[in-house]
Amino acid sequence: MKIAVLSGKGGTGKTTVSASLAASLDKSQYIDCDVEEPNGALFLNPEITNVTPVNVLVPQVDSDKCDGCGKCGKACQFNAIAVVKNKVLIFPELCHHCGACMIACPQDAITEIERDIGVVESDSEGYFFQGRLNIGEPITIPIISELKKLMRDDIPVILDSPPGASCTVVATIEDCDYCILVTEPTPFGLHDLIIAVQLVRKMGIPFGVVINKAMEEDKSIHQYCEQEKIDVLMEIPFLREIAEGYSKGVLPAQASDEWKNNFKQLYETIKGGAAS
Repeated sequence: MKIAVLSGKGGTGKTTVSASLAASLDKSQYIDCDVEEPNGALFLNPEITNVTPVNVLVPQVDSDKCDGCGKCGKACQFNAIAVVKNKVLIFPELCHHCGACMIACPQDAITEIERDIGVVESDSEGYFFQGRLNIGEPITIPIISELKKLMRDDIPVILDSPPGASCTVVATIEDCDYCILVTEPTPFGLHDLIIAVQLVRKMGIPFGVVINKAMEEDKSIHQYCEQEKIDVLMEIPFLREIAEGYSKGVLPAQASDEWKNNFKQLYETIKGGAAS
C-alpha cells in the first residue's frame, strides 16, 4: 500500500506524521520526496550507504552546424535558450528537458548532454530513501520520479510529500492508494487544507485528515471536515512534551508505546478507508 502524507503548507507536522507512521510499522519503506529540504532522516536515523546521482538532459550546440536561425529559441517555452546576434545562449537551470529545441533545429546542430541536479540516498536494506536537490537548482520532479521508481510492493510505502499543492506534490501523490492531509487549527492551516482537499479530490485519491497541535478551544478544522464529510483520522495534541521531544529528534511514536499503537491503528484505519 502506498500512502502519501502531505500538507497545504510547511510546518504543520507532515514529517512528524509520516516518520511516526513508518517507525510504528514492523516493516515499511519511507521515501522523503521533500527533496529541497529532506528531514525524515533526523528522526529515523538511517545508515545511508548508497548515493546515486540524478541527471537530466540539457541542450548543447555545435557552432559549426548552427546558422543562428533562432528557431530553437522560439520553440523553448521556458526561456532556457535564446539566440542573440546569431549566437545561441543556453541557460541550463531554466531547462525543462523537453527536447523541443533539438526537434526544432533544422540544421541538427543541437544535441543533449547529461547534467547533475541532485542525488538519491538510501540505506542498504531498501527501507529508507530520500532525494536531495543541489543548491540553486529549481526543478525537483526528476528526483521525485527517480525516488518513485524505487517503491517496493511487498511492504507499506510512506511518501513524505513536499509542502503545498504544486506540481511537485502532484508528482509525489500520483498513483498512491491513500493521502493523509496534515493540518493545524489556525486560519492559515485551514486555508491551505482546503487547497489540499481540492487537489486530492481532483485526482480521485481517498484521503483523511490528521490534526497536529490540536487544541480543545479551536474546532475550526473539525467543523470544516464535518461540513465536507471528511474523516478526521487522528489528533496530535498541542503539548509541551511532544514539542520538546521533536526538538531533540524524538517522534511521538518513539517516545511512548501509546503513540506507537496509535499510529499502528492509524495505518489499519487507512487500509480500511482505501479499500472502501
